[in-house]
Amino acid sequence: MIPVAFEYKKVTSVEEALASLASGGEGKLLAGGYSLIPAMKLRLNQPALLIDIGDIPALKGIQEEDGEIVINAGTTHNDILHNDLIQRHLPFFHDAAKMIGDEQVRNRGTMGGSLAHADPAADWPALVLAADATIEIIGTSGKRTLKATEFFTGLFATELQENEIITAIRVPIPPSGSKSVYLKFENPASRFAIVGCAVLRLPDGKTNIAYTGVADYAFRDAGAEKAVSDKTLDDAAIQEAQNAAVVGVDILSDNFASAEYRKHLAKVYLKRALQTIR
Repeated sequence: MIPVAFEYKKVTSVEEALASLASGGEGKLLAGGYSLIPAMKLRLNQPALLIDIGDIPALKGIQEEDGEIVINAGTTHNDILHNDLIQRHLPFFHDAAKMIGDEQVRNRGTMGGSLAHADPAADWPALVLAADATIEIIGTSGKRTLKATEFFTGLFATELQENEIITAIRVPIPPSGSKSVYLKFENPASRFAIVGCAVLRLPDGKTNIAYTGVADYAFRDAGAEKAVSDKTLDDAAIQEAQNAAVVGVDILSDNFASAEYRKHLAKVYLKRALQTIR
Protein backbone atom coordinates (compact mmCIF):
# COMPACT_ATOMS: atom_id res chain seq x y z
CA MET A 1 0.00 0.00 0.00
CA ILE A 2 0.96 3.65 -0.32
CA PRO A 3 1.18 5.79 2.85
CA VAL A 4 -1.25 8.63 3.32
CA ALA A 5 0.13 12.07 2.40
CA PHE A 6 2.53 13.55 4.95
CA GLU A 7 4.93 16.45 5.36
CA TYR A 8 8.65 15.64 5.61
CA LYS A 9 11.15 17.68 7.60
CA LYS A 10 14.83 16.91 8.10
CA VAL A 11 16.35 18.32 11.28
CA THR A 12 19.99 18.66 12.34
CA SER A 13 19.71 19.00 16.12
CA VAL A 14 17.76 17.54 19.00
CA GLU A 15 16.44 21.01 19.81
CA GLU A 16 15.07 21.41 16.30
CA ALA A 17 13.44 17.98 16.52
CA LEU A 18 11.75 18.89 19.81
CA ALA A 19 10.51 22.17 18.36
CA SER A 20 9.03 20.29 15.40
CA LEU A 21 7.28 17.85 17.73
CA ALA A 22 5.84 20.75 19.70
CA SER A 23 4.67 22.66 16.62
CA GLY A 24 1.29 20.96 16.54
CA GLY A 25 -0.15 18.17 14.45
CA GLU A 26 0.73 14.50 14.67
CA GLY A 27 4.47 14.28 14.14
CA LYS A 28 6.58 11.12 14.17
CA LEU A 29 10.34 10.76 14.44
CA LEU A 30 12.17 8.95 11.65
CA ALA A 31 15.57 7.48 12.50
CA GLY A 32 16.43 4.43 10.39
CA GLY A 33 12.84 3.95 9.26
CA TYR A 34 12.84 0.16 9.27
CA SER A 35 9.99 0.03 11.77
CA LEU A 36 8.01 3.17 10.96
CA ILE A 37 7.98 3.11 7.15
CA PRO A 38 6.49 -0.42 6.83
CA ALA A 39 3.80 0.58 9.34
CA MET A 40 3.06 3.69 7.29
CA LYS A 41 2.80 1.65 4.11
CA LEU A 42 0.22 -0.57 5.81
CA ARG A 43 -1.48 2.60 7.10
CA LEU A 44 -1.11 1.34 10.65
CA ASN A 45 0.64 4.62 11.37
CA GLN A 46 -0.44 7.83 9.64
CA PRO A 47 1.65 10.79 10.82
CA ALA A 48 0.93 14.18 9.33
CA LEU A 49 4.59 15.16 9.79
CA LEU A 50 7.68 12.97 9.47
CA ILE A 51 10.66 14.43 11.36
CA ASP A 52 13.93 12.94 10.10
CA ILE A 53 16.48 12.74 12.95
CA GLY A 54 18.77 10.31 11.13
CA ASP A 55 21.66 12.75 10.68
CA ILE A 56 21.83 14.44 14.08
CA PRO A 57 25.50 14.18 15.16
CA ALA A 58 24.67 14.27 18.88
CA LEU A 59 22.65 11.06 18.51
CA LYS A 60 25.52 9.08 16.97
CA GLY A 61 28.39 7.17 18.51
CA ILE A 62 29.45 4.96 21.39
CA GLN A 63 31.70 5.99 24.26
CA GLU A 64 32.80 4.91 27.73
CA GLU A 65 31.82 7.19 30.61
CA ASP A 66 31.99 6.64 34.36
CA GLY A 67 31.95 2.86 34.20
CA GLU A 68 29.24 2.70 31.58
CA ILE A 69 29.04 2.20 27.83
CA VAL A 70 26.94 5.01 26.39
CA ILE A 71 25.23 4.13 23.12
CA ASN A 72 23.70 7.22 21.57
CA ALA A 73 20.21 6.49 20.31
CA GLY A 74 20.88 7.08 16.61
CA THR A 75 23.71 4.54 16.52
CA THR A 76 23.03 1.86 13.92
CA HIS A 77 23.04 -1.88 14.48
CA ASN A 78 26.16 -2.17 12.31
CA ASP A 79 27.94 0.53 14.32
CA ILE A 80 27.24 -1.50 17.44
CA LEU A 81 28.34 -4.71 15.74
CA HIS A 82 31.75 -3.34 14.77
CA ASN A 83 32.51 -1.22 17.85
CA ASP A 84 35.55 -2.18 19.94
CA LEU A 85 33.99 -1.12 23.25
CA ILE A 86 30.96 -3.29 22.58
CA GLN A 87 33.06 -6.29 21.63
CA ARG A 88 35.25 -5.87 24.72
CA HIS A 89 32.66 -5.13 27.38
CA LEU A 90 29.26 -6.22 26.02
CA PRO A 91 29.87 -9.26 23.81
CA PHE A 92 26.21 -10.29 23.90
CA PHE A 93 25.30 -6.92 22.35
CA HIS A 94 27.78 -7.73 19.58
CA ASP A 95 26.20 -11.16 19.11
CA ALA A 96 22.70 -9.68 19.01
CA ALA A 97 23.66 -7.08 16.41
CA LYS A 98 24.86 -9.86 14.10
CA MET A 99 21.44 -11.48 14.25
CA ILE A 100 19.40 -8.43 13.28
CA GLY A 101 17.85 -8.44 9.81
CA ASP A 102 20.25 -8.18 6.90
CA GLU A 103 23.03 -5.77 5.91
CA GLN A 104 20.58 -3.11 4.74
CA VAL A 105 18.60 -3.22 7.98
CA ARG A 106 21.77 -3.14 10.10
CA ASN A 107 23.10 -0.17 8.14
CA ARG A 108 20.00 1.96 8.71
CA GLY A 109 18.17 0.68 11.77
CA THR A 110 19.07 2.20 15.15
CA MET A 111 19.00 1.05 18.75
CA GLY A 112 16.93 4.03 19.85
CA GLY A 113 14.40 3.43 17.11
CA SER A 114 14.08 -0.21 18.06
CA LEU A 115 13.49 0.60 21.73
CA ALA A 116 10.99 3.36 20.98
CA HIS A 117 9.04 1.12 18.59
CA ALA A 118 8.99 -1.71 21.17
CA ASP A 119 8.16 -4.49 18.76
CA PRO A 120 7.47 -7.59 20.88
CA ALA A 121 9.87 -9.59 18.68
CA ALA A 122 12.75 -7.07 18.57
CA ASP A 123 16.15 -8.02 19.96
CA TRP A 124 17.39 -4.88 21.75
CA PRO A 125 14.67 -4.73 24.41
CA ALA A 126 15.81 -8.06 25.88
CA LEU A 127 19.45 -6.96 25.79
CA VAL A 128 18.95 -3.67 27.61
CA LEU A 129 16.80 -5.42 30.21
CA ALA A 130 19.38 -8.12 30.91
CA ALA A 131 22.15 -5.51 31.05
CA ASP A 132 20.34 -3.31 33.62
CA ALA A 133 20.58 -0.40 31.20
CA THR A 134 19.07 3.04 31.68
CA ILE A 135 17.46 5.07 28.93
CA GLU A 136 18.06 8.81 28.65
CA ILE A 137 15.14 10.85 27.34
CA ILE A 138 14.66 14.50 26.47
CA GLY A 139 11.38 16.27 25.85
CA THR A 140 9.82 19.68 25.76
CA SER A 141 9.53 19.51 29.57
CA GLY A 142 13.19 18.60 30.13
CA LYS A 143 15.36 15.52 30.60
CA ARG A 144 14.69 12.31 32.47
CA THR A 145 16.18 8.85 32.85
CA LEU A 146 14.30 5.55 33.06
CA LYS A 147 15.51 2.09 33.94
CA ALA A 148 14.96 -0.36 31.10
CA THR A 149 12.78 -2.37 33.48
CA GLU A 150 10.44 0.64 33.70
CA PHE A 151 10.42 1.53 30.02
CA PHE A 152 8.37 -1.18 28.28
CA THR A 153 4.69 -1.19 29.16
CA GLY A 154 2.79 -3.18 26.53
CA LEU A 155 2.44 -4.19 22.90
CA PHE A 156 4.32 -1.50 20.94
CA ALA A 157 3.98 0.65 24.06
CA THR A 158 6.55 2.38 26.28
CA GLU A 159 6.81 5.18 28.83
CA LEU A 160 8.10 7.48 26.04
CA GLN A 161 5.72 10.41 25.52
CA GLU A 162 4.76 11.92 22.16
CA ASN A 163 6.94 14.98 22.75
CA GLU A 164 10.03 13.04 23.86
CA ILE A 165 13.13 11.60 22.18
CA ILE A 166 15.46 8.85 23.37
CA THR A 167 18.96 10.34 23.35
CA ALA A 168 21.13 7.56 24.76
CA ILE A 169 21.25 4.14 26.36
CA ARG A 170 23.65 3.77 29.29
CA VAL A 171 24.86 0.24 30.02
CA PRO A 172 26.89 -0.54 33.15
CA ILE A 173 30.15 -2.27 32.24
CA PRO A 174 29.93 -5.76 33.75
CA PRO A 175 32.79 -6.57 36.14
CA SER A 176 35.66 -8.75 35.00
CA GLY A 177 34.65 -12.40 34.99
CA SER A 178 31.06 -11.75 33.96
CA LYS A 179 29.53 -13.94 31.28
CA SER A 180 26.75 -13.12 28.85
CA VAL A 181 24.88 -14.63 25.94
CA TYR A 182 21.99 -13.91 23.61
CA LEU A 183 20.30 -16.74 21.74
CA LYS A 184 17.16 -16.71 19.66
CA PHE A 185 14.88 -18.86 17.55
CA GLU A 186 14.21 -16.57 14.64
CA ASN A 187 11.70 -16.13 11.88
CA PRO A 188 13.72 -17.23 8.83
CA ALA A 189 12.37 -14.41 6.65
CA SER A 190 12.46 -11.36 8.92
CA ARG A 191 14.96 -12.66 11.50
CA PHE A 192 12.72 -11.26 14.22
CA ALA A 193 12.76 -13.35 17.38
CA ILE A 194 10.04 -15.92 17.81
CA VAL A 195 11.80 -16.42 21.14
CA GLY A 196 14.96 -14.62 22.24
CA CYS A 197 16.76 -15.08 25.56
CA ALA A 198 19.44 -12.74 26.94
CA VAL A 199 21.45 -13.70 30.02
CA LEU A 200 24.06 -11.78 32.01
CA ARG A 201 25.76 -13.54 34.94
CA LEU A 202 28.03 -11.56 37.24
CA PRO A 203 31.00 -13.04 39.12
CA ASP A 204 29.04 -12.98 42.40
CA GLY A 205 26.42 -15.27 40.85
CA LYS A 206 23.73 -12.64 40.27
CA THR A 207 22.00 -13.61 37.03
CA ASN A 208 19.78 -11.44 34.85
CA ILE A 209 17.48 -13.20 32.38
CA ALA A 210 15.32 -11.39 29.83
CA TYR A 211 13.05 -12.60 27.06
CA THR A 212 11.75 -11.12 23.83
CA GLY A 213 9.23 -12.63 21.42
CA VAL A 214 7.43 -14.47 24.21
CA ALA A 215 4.87 -11.91 25.36
CA ASP A 216 3.40 -8.55 24.36
CA TYR A 217 6.67 -6.91 25.37
CA ALA A 218 10.15 -7.90 26.52
CA PHE A 219 10.52 -8.72 30.21
CA ARG A 220 12.88 -9.89 32.93
CA ASP A 221 12.04 -13.35 34.25
CA ALA A 222 12.34 -13.02 38.02
CA GLY A 223 11.44 -16.66 38.66
CA ALA A 224 14.14 -18.04 36.41
CA GLU A 225 16.65 -15.53 37.80
CA LYS A 226 15.94 -16.60 41.39
CA ALA A 227 16.45 -20.25 40.44
CA VAL A 228 20.07 -19.73 39.36
CA SER A 229 21.31 -16.55 41.07
CA ASP A 230 24.05 -17.19 43.66
CA LYS A 231 24.11 -20.87 42.78
CA THR A 232 26.48 -23.11 40.84
CA LEU A 233 25.20 -23.51 37.29
CA ASP A 234 24.94 -27.28 37.45
CA ASP A 235 22.32 -29.38 35.71
CA ALA A 236 19.99 -29.25 38.71
CA ALA A 237 20.04 -25.44 38.88
CA ILE A 238 19.48 -25.14 35.16
CA GLN A 239 16.54 -27.53 35.35
CA GLU A 240 15.10 -25.48 38.22
CA ALA A 241 15.41 -22.35 36.09
CA GLN A 242 13.66 -24.07 33.19
CA ASN A 243 10.82 -25.10 35.49
CA ALA A 244 10.46 -21.53 36.75
CA ALA A 245 10.75 -19.84 33.36
CA VAL A 246 7.77 -17.89 31.93
CA VAL A 247 5.47 -19.01 34.74
CA GLY A 248 2.43 -16.74 34.87
CA VAL A 249 3.32 -15.04 31.58
CA ASP A 250 0.57 -14.38 29.03
CA ILE A 251 2.40 -15.97 26.11
CA LEU A 252 1.84 -14.83 22.54
CA SER A 253 0.18 -17.07 19.99
CA ASP A 254 0.22 -16.15 16.30
CA ASN A 255 0.79 -17.49 12.80
CA PHE A 256 4.47 -18.10 13.55
CA ALA A 257 4.16 -20.08 16.78
CA SER A 258 1.49 -21.17 19.22
CA ALA A 259 1.69 -20.16 22.86
CA GLU A 260 2.49 -23.76 23.77
CA TYR A 261 5.40 -23.90 21.32
CA ARG A 262 6.74 -20.50 22.45
CA LYS A 263 6.67 -21.71 26.05
CA HIS A 264 8.64 -24.79 25.03
CA LEU A 265 11.17 -22.67 23.11
CA ALA A 266 11.58 -20.26 26.02
CA LYS A 267 12.62 -23.10 28.29
CA VAL A 268 14.87 -24.74 25.70
CA TYR A 269 16.69 -21.52 24.85
CA LEU A 270 17.14 -20.64 28.51
CA LYS A 271 18.78 -24.03 29.06
CA ARG A 272 21.08 -23.48 26.08
CA ALA A 273 21.96 -19.98 27.23
CA LEU A 274 22.82 -21.09 30.76
CA GLN A 275 24.83 -24.05 29.49
CA THR A 276 26.77 -21.68 27.23
CA ILE A 277 27.94 -19.44 30.07
CA ARG A 278 28.54 -21.93 32.86
